[in-house]
Amino acid sequence: MVPTAANPGTDATTRLDRRVLLTGAAALGAAGFVFRPGPALARSGDLAAITAAVAEGKAASIARIQEWIRRPAIAAENRDMEAGADYMMALARDAGFTGVEKVPTDGHPGVFGVMDVGAPRTLGVYFMYDVKQFDPAEWSSPPLEAALVDKPGFGRVIVGRGAINQKGPEANFLAALHALRAAGKTPPVNLVLVCEGEEEIGSPHFRQVVTRPHVLAALRRCEGVFIPTAWQSPTTGAVQINLGAKGIIECELVVSGERWGRGPAGDIHSSQKANVDSPAWRLVAALSTLVTADGNTAAIDGWFEHVRDLTPRQRELIAASAAAGNEADAMRALGVKAWIDDLPWEESLVRLASQPTVNIEGLVSGYTGPGGKTVLPGRGVAKLDFRLVPDQTVEDCLAKLRAHLDSRGFPDVEINFTGGYNPTETAGDARIIRAQQAVYDRAGIHNTLYPRLAGSWPGCVFTDAPVSLPAGQFGLGHGSGAHAPNEYLVVDSTNPAVAGIEAATLGFVDFMYEMAAVS
Repeated sequence: MVPTAANPGTDATTRLDRRVLLTGAAALGAAGFVFRPGPALARSGDLAAITAAVAEGKAASIARIQEWIRRPAIAAENRDMEAGADYMMALARDAGFTGVEKVPTDGHPGVFGVMDVGAPRTLGVYFMYDVKQFDPAEWSSPPLEAALVDKPGFGRVIVGRGAINQKGPEANFLAALHALRAAGKTPPVNLVLVCEGEEEIGSPHFRQVVTRPHVLAALRRCEGVFIPTAWQSPTTGAVQINLGAKGIIECELVVSGERWGRGPAGDIHSSQKANVDSPAWRLVAALSTLVTADGNTAAIDGWFEHVRDLTPRQRELIAASAAAGNEADAMRALGVKAWIDDLPWEESLVRLASQPTVNIEGLVSGYTGPGGKTVLPGRGVAKLDFRLVPDQTVEDCLAKLRAHLDSRGFPDVEINFTGGYNPTETAGDARIIRAQQAVYDRAGIHNTLYPRLAGSWPGCVFTDAPVSLPAGQFGLGHGSGAHAPNEYLVVDSTNPAVAGIEAATLGFVDFMYEMAAVS
């Protein structure tokens, strides 16, 4: 049998390694999920001490996630942003990062720190410390309480805003650093930490953080950059390794009687609709020009000019992902019963990866409280997001949106750009991708390469010049509800397909060892 990362061979050294691997696996298998650390970690002689430290630090790890959730930083509401940055700095210092500093921007600050242990290789880590808004009335428990509850089919979970997006997985990575220190070990790679507080509003100033000369110099020493995640399928335990992500534009379209020159300057009695124009209806008319009649395809002039088709290889990856995935599980998680145009599973995934989108996040005009209030609103606002694919850019798409509205007779419609960034791509043979594959393979987690994440993160700040590094996501575990009520992260897993926080923590340890060893 040919030795591989997943099957290292049968010599005496490997037999010893396997005994150590099984020891580590057994220590984490009591809850159902079995995690198997890799040879690099096993041969280090560090596994037993680190595994014990992870178990001993579990209560502190849970408390760390809960305390972080209880300290929200919400950029969209300008809520506690300085305090959020300060707490991020405290977490970084507590985990062992040095030179931790708040990095000012034209918006909310970033955070930067390093952990230089003299290792040959360096790994970049991206954190976001902000979270989405929430309506407490929609939650089963207060969103900032970080309640521990039993979730059927999963085990014990933390429920709270930021539990999965992104504080829970990030705290699990910090727990890995705490476990290494408690075990008397140093990380096998140097680390560069870059954090922002504006991810949930489109990262409008994050490039200012990473292009600071000393931050950029530190990043250029990295093999790649990753964001901690916990995306295992609750049915199969499988994960997708994304080779990129869509870009995003977030903006508002605003119609007002004052700017239009028609309609009221403010809200008036609705009886006047008989002889007064409506800014709200004008907004609806403008929106209807942006998409096809079914609302499913962008109809903005020139929108597809720079859309790059999927390659045959990318289509093969999607087909493999569809075969490995679970359509019913995906539908259940999303609360849907059919895909666009009643597409079959694989074709829906092709569309998910390949198509740019025009989405209405929210519409606000006039009175929205209980009962009716007979007014003709003087203003209407549509909050939109546009997902971009290679080779679209934010700059070009914003220009096309403006030109489209102008040519359709809507020059008065304001476009308030609030944030966004370009799509991102990483090669499948990058070390950071191969290290992920190796860790997942050994842990028995089915994984498939996927052309690009349908969601967005500011990975282009790392993959584009001047940083020019591979970037992606990695992590074991499971959670759901990002941007939605009852967001959660699994803490103690009773699901054999899904890692709890102990296994997830060791997964990050193993990933660092793999990054140090992968050729």
